[in-house]
Amino acid sequence: MKNCLRLPRVLIPREGFEQWAVIACDQFTSDREYWMRVERTVADAPSTLRFILPEIYLGEDDEGRIAAIRENMYAALEGDVLTKLARGAVFCERTTRTGTRRGIVACIDLEAYTSEPGISSPIRASEEVVPARLAARIAERKAAPLEFPHAILFYRDKKDRVVRGLLREELEQLYDFDLMEGGGRLTGRFVPADLAEVVVQLLHAKGEPMFAVADGNHAVAAAKAHWEALRPTLKKEELAHHPARFMLAELVNLYDASVVFYPIHRLMKEVDAEAFCDFFAKNVKCRREGNVLIPALPAGAEGVKRTDELCEKFVRANGGTIDYVHGERELARRAAQEDCAGVQLAAMDKDDFFPALKGGALLPKKTFSLGEAKEKRYYLEGREISYD
Repeated sequence: MKNCLRLPRVLIPREGFEQWAVIACDQFTSDREYWMRVERTVADAPSTLRFILPEIYLGEDDEGRIAAIRENMYAALEGDVLTKLARGAVFCERTTRTGTRRGIVACIDLEAYTSEPGISSPIRASEEVVPARLAARIAERKAAPLEFPHAILFYRDKKDRVVRGLLREELEQLYDFDLMEGGGRLTGRFVPADLAEVVVQLLHAKGEPMFAVADGNHAVAAAKAHWEALRPTLKKEELAHHPARFMLAELVNLYDASVVFYPIHRLMKEVDAEAFCDFFAKNVKCRREGNVLIPALPAGAEGVKRTDELCEKFVRANGGTIDYVHGERELARRAAQEDCAGVQLAAMDKDDFFPALKGGALLPKKTFSLGEAKEKRYYLEGREISYD
């Protein structure tokens, strides 16, 4: 069985966790006020906000922002902001309204990962990636000496033996604090190398794939693209252990009771709402609530694929744009705005997740969300990815 995981030396801040940890860059992509509040909360404190390019700002001086990220990372390294842990893993517990999600932060081997359709691999992307969203992410990683991940990967452990074993251990606490903007509470404990080696072996379940990206598909795809570009420039003896070959991620049990799959709804913007609703309802039986359509389609990949086909067909013929919205209330609020309409989708059953990926299959983009926006992973742990 291929070992797909490695133990990192994790970087964490020396203090100020409340301002340090910010939500994943691909959240609140239409809500500038959210990111403005984060800016006010962080103020001049050390923060991962200075290490990321929130997607809401993509296309607004990406080159300048990426250069600033690089400088901010070097400043953090040189300014004694970070502390480097001994080699091992981090056992984290994230408490939100859905319960307490437990995960293990370790490194995945990008040589074992692919996002290519039709290719089997131990670590798989779960969804199609949007090429237009990768360029800035690859450029960002290429320029950066550090990484701070928001990617979550699923593993399968129906008896939850890994987590139950860790809960019995007396582990050193690294942090315990409330996340900003109602993100819940986050606790982290250090798993020393001897115990962590046992844990990562237990995570390698039988079946294909062994691990699959639950959240952060574009971040992992960008890391792989950067590694593939760097690999030909390295000496043979560097290939096995170069830090860019690996990526820090949180590994979460698919069968964790707090893991809830939410649908990602479609929002049509800059369209004639009546024309869109008429078009869609002629092709799929729907219930309509205001400017929101609730189609009689299967939950999961099949329903998402059919919805996207119709939305894209309408845009090609009539113009407009397609956005992706979390939460029924938010969809209804935004669909009520001028020149907007929404399609409300049903949640995928998580038991269908790994079977849907067998044989190198991919789900359509934005098929599901692991929790709602505020429950997404916050940046906290980091590691070095270059020798610069």
